[in-house]
Amino acid sequence: MTKVTRVGVTFPPELLKDFDEILTKMGYESRSKAVQDSVRLFVSERKWLQQEANTEQTGVILMVYDHDIHGLESELTEAQHHHSNLVTSTLHIHIGERDCLEAIAVKGKAADLRHLSDELATKRGVKILKTVIVTV
Repeated sequence: MTKVTRVGVTFPPELLKDFDEILTKMGYESRSKAVQDSVRLFVSERKWLQQEANTEQTGVILMVYDHDIHGLESELTEAQHHHSNLVTSTLHIHIGERDCLEAIAVKGKAADLRHLSDELATKRGVKILKTVIVTV
């Protein structure tokens, strides 16, 4: 059996309330399991940011953008074509009158994925960009 280390964590009351509500809705049996899952996700995300530039990574870039911004869609498409060696698939979803969600599956060297992610994130009209890298 794996050894477990106990730690104490302090929360602002509102954050703990929100956390507990979500845990209940999701069906978690304990806070400990939820905190472990949250920390695991945090560590996975941070490990990606610190990976060696040449480390091969696989993940998804999730992006919400305003398709009414003149020229944005062509800029986003051009960036993906420019990095076609990294982009393995793209899913485009209309989520509102002006907003679109794109899920871009990516695979390549960590430095190249960071560059693509940064390039897309800084485009005028991109509202949210989240890069999720799978580290196993």
